Amino acid sequence: MFDKKDLKAVNAIRCLSIAQIEKANSGHPGLPMGASPMAYILWNKIMNVNPKKSNWHNRDRFVLSAGHGSAMLYSLLHLSGYDLSIDDLKNFRQIGSKTPGHPERKHTDGVEVTTGPLGQGIANAVGFAIAEKHLAAMYNKDGFNIVDHYTYAICGDGDLMEGISYESMSLAGHLNLNKLIILHDSNDICLDGNLNTSFSENIEQRVKAQNWNYIKVLDGNNLEEIYDAINKAKENNNGPTFIEVKTVIGYGSKNQGTNKVHGAPIGNDDFIEAKKFYNWEYEDFEISEDVYDTFKENILENGKKSYEKWEKLLEEYKEKYPKDYKEYINGFERKLPENWMEEVKKYSPSDDSLATRASSGEIIQDLAKVTKNFWGGSADLFSSNKTNIKNAERFSDTNPCGRNVWYGVREFAMSVIANAIVAHGGTFHHVSTFFVFSDYLKAGLRISALSQIPVTYVFTHDSVAVGEDGPTHQPIEQLAMIRTIPNVIMLRPADANEVRLSWKIALESKNCPVVIALTRQNVSNLEDTQNIDDISNGAYIIKDSDKEVPDGILIATGSEVELALQTRDELKKSNIDVRVVSMPSMELFRKQDQAYKEKILPANVKNRVSIEMASSFGWSEFTGDKGINISIDRFGISGNFKDVQKELGFTKEEIAKKYIEKYN
Repeated sequence: MFDKKDLKAVNAIRCLSIAQIEKANSGHPGLPMGASPMAYILWNKIMNVNPKKSNWHNRDRFVLSAGHGSAMLYSLLHLSGYDLSIDDLKNFRQIGSKTPGHPERKHTDGVEVTTGPLGQGIANAVGFAIAEKHLAAMYNKDGFNIVDHYTYAICGDGDLMEGISYESMSLAGHLNLNKLIILHDSNDICLDGNLNTSFSENIEQRVKAQNWNYIKVLDGNNLEEIYDAINKAKENNNGPTFIEVKTVIGYGSKNQGTNKVHGAPIGNDDFIEAKKFYNWEYEDFEISEDVYDTFKENILENGKKSYEKWEKLLEEYKEKYPKDYKEYINGFERKLPENWMEEVKKYSPSDDSLATRASSGEIIQDLAKVTKNFWGGSADLFSSNKTNIKNAERFSDTNPCGRNVWYGVREFAMSVIANAIVAHGGTFHHVSTFFVFSDYLKAGLRISALSQIPVTYVFTHDSVAVGEDGPTHQPIEQLAMIRTIPNVIMLRPADANEVRLSWKIALESKNCPVVIALTRQNVSNLEDTQNIDDISNGAYIIKDSDKEVPDGILIATGSEVELALQTRDELKKSNIDVRVVSMPSMELFRKQDQAYKEKILPANVKNRVSIEMASSFGWSEFTGDKGINISIDRFGISGNFKDVQKELGFTKEEIAKKYIEKYN
């Protein structure tokens, strides 16, 4: 079935990959040299993609979880006809190139997700498969399978040692994601040496215990064996499939089969010898036309036919199911109905006080009615986070239309799976847990930001007001941590109306994740938020001084805004008239022009106090050298939340006292 032209194409991938690494004098040649046969079969003989329409909704998704093998992926993308030239490959790992050290979403045509931190690509693949299963159930009709694709990933031994691989594969097996296929580049070598120095699991038993199918390919250079294994996996209708492919790292190098070839260039002399071993007679970066033709016939032409067939089907779907078609397209374009915010409840001071997690829960019900593309999940905390969609089922194998994903106690996997669900396109997806447990998923949130993926993160129990559960469950440093991640909007709303507007920002975000931190304890619906219809400026005057120039400014976030308003009244007893600023988002406020910043925080008002039940880190930017930061730079305390707040100095009397002592 396979002949010399196939072997030549495999060796083209190998040599093009090595050439990139040698020119850059940096990179990981071992994986491309060992795994190119499986990559060739997958891309040329199996996958359904159209390089000239790389954002085709129904393309198969491919994830290189072992992102250090990026040179191989770039070679595949170039040879397959994506927008990646030989000159781009020559600029591998250089500033400003399309070929960074590890694959980056929205940076290189054809790269689905950002990978490199090991294990995350496996969870990404799970997310793509979940998205496909959900959208297929939502939109497919008899004779109209407009969503019908597979998800493939190549992972390495290192991926399988990471905890996230266990979390995500466990969930994938539980959900019976039969259109998910992972190929394991099983070479028994890690960066420091032989794999058996740190890892001795029986992979077959492990994946079977997680409800995966297992197939073993004994020879990673046997194209027919690889082809048969993938096709066997595709025929399976029960559970995802894991294909362990035994390979030789650095195959063709004098150091093949050792860690020496894992993460450093092999050197020119070894490259020359490897070319002889591969019977490769061309110069570096030189590819013969027959190799391009092989890729063109298998990928470009077949992909074009598949795309045109799907496009025709979608047009027929549009005629027959116009309402579903519109909703489907809107999902991929992240569009919401006109005036959709009118469907979301507003709150008044006469309404009962609510924890912001509770008002968020009510708002989620309204959002679920705005679009059926809105869904979410929780790490076993739906009842606490209040993020479940009522009257909607649990997403499962038997009910893939379900809009509530029970991620289980798998915070890290949840965040990375969500990255892929949103990157897949078609839906608005939120995930939730306690704020203190954001530590578990920080690496996933970081990739959300780096990849420009607008996942919504809902973190409840956002301060020491958690109370009795004590310091293990009371976030202190988490706000500061998230605020330091580039391209994240961190929102801490003061009341139900600010929560409403926080969700507006989240759903309208196109290129960055949004984090919403919410209270466990009840807060009042503030009179001063009634006429606010936008908080995208990050900060606003919620209560101004009666004086033309305020005596001072109190800046607060979240539940502490109400405390700041109470402190303002307390200071008035001493004839001190201050302005109160609600600052739900430092990041958004920083983006405002200087005139707006000066309007909110005039430079001539030096008496400033920040009030936030968290670390003081970052507040001096807004309070200045003379400022007071009412913060918590220690761990919390177990006790009744009101007693905890009092003990830590968060009362109107204590804050007013500190203001007077400092400024009067």
